[in-house]
Amino acid sequence: MKKRVIILGSTGSIGRNTLAVLDGMRGEWDIVGLAAGSQWEPLAEQIERYRPEAVAISDEVHAGLLADRIGSDFEVFSGGDALSRLVEAVSCDCVVVAVVGSQGLAATLSAAKLGRRIALANKETLVVAGSLVLEAAASTGAELIPIDSEHSAVFQALHAGTRKELRTVYLTASGGPFRTLDASEMDAITIDEALEHPTWDMGPKITIDSATMMNKALEVVEARWLFDLEPDQIKVVIHPESVIHSIVEFCDGSMIAQLGAPDMRTPIQYALTYPARLPCPSTRLDLSQACQLNLHPPDEARFPALRLGYEAASRGGTAGAVLNAANEVAVELFRKKLIGFRDIARYAEAALSQHEFKKEPTLDDLLAADRWARQEVNRCSAC
Repeated sequence: MKKRVIILGSTGSIGRNTLAVLDGMRGEWDIVGLAAGSQWEPLAEQIERYRPEAVAISDEVHAGLLADRIGSDFEVFSGGDALSRLVEAVSCDCVVVAVVGSQGLAATLSAAKLGRRIALANKETLVVAGSLVLEAAASTGAELIPIDSEHSAVFQALHAGTRKELRTVYLTASGGPFRTLDASEMDAITIDEALEHPTWDMGPKITIDSATMMNKALEVVEARWLFDLEPDQIKVVIHPESVIHSIVEFCDGSMIAQLGAPDMRTPIQYALTYPARLPCPSTRLDLSQACQLNLHPPDEARFPALRLGYEAASRGGTAGAVLNAANEVAVELFRKKLIGFRDIARYAEAALSQHEFKKEPTLDDLLAADRWARQEVNRCSAC
């Protein structure tokens, strides 16, 4: 029987790459649900091509335009809870969570409570509510398999030993476009410069997060939950070539690295087909050609966001929710030219230090912390 898959965030970079991977496995998979935030026209084209059972779009205004375009053959969920309602209404084997930001949390929780395989490309979900998601998955047997290239690499490398033999996880980072820029020049960074990533082709929010290294800060928190690590077991190293995706060190000193070309189709397919490995349309890495692989420590003075990730991972509780929400708002303000590049980390740090911390939050507590952080960054930026 064919396996059934829902793709949340199907119009974004990860979503489109997921569809490209599935195009090569159409005899094995049925795409039964698609979802987007506001890009209704690309979503309509995908619906017409893949004919899912139901779709979701968060933007209610665009939902009407989408319904008019695709007709009455498809059920359309709309509004803030549209993604969760799609996951709950359509039976499937796997939910690919490829939306950006904390909007993926509710749908991921729904998939976990239903016992689905979750192919997770939305790091913010675990940053905000890692303990709740893992608790829900454990109660139903849901599988949580990362799509992020770094966490997929750790997931793969961990198969070389047992969990108790693990010593250290090294998350690699390209360093973004400013890894060699003098710190004195960083206040003048423009939006266009921040969106010029040297290696990866990603959406604007993730690309700016890479430029500030907030993406790596969030990945530290994600790794803490995903692999049950202590923060001091997680190290970040700059690797400009983006060929080594992560390294796992075991207690005997052995290090297992996962290498590959910087192509998201590889970890996407692995999350879908695990534990099987199948031929993939991704770019091949040819190590028979001369190449150089560089590794060096990050400059935390240039990238203060990284320190905030370790703080959130150490504190747990509401810290991750506040850091993520503050960063999301600050990135949007930067894109609107209302704050400077270095202000992104400054506002995130201020929110993290000033919020009312709760060590064992409920979902309502986490959502309240998220709202507070957003309001606080907007308030401070208007002062």
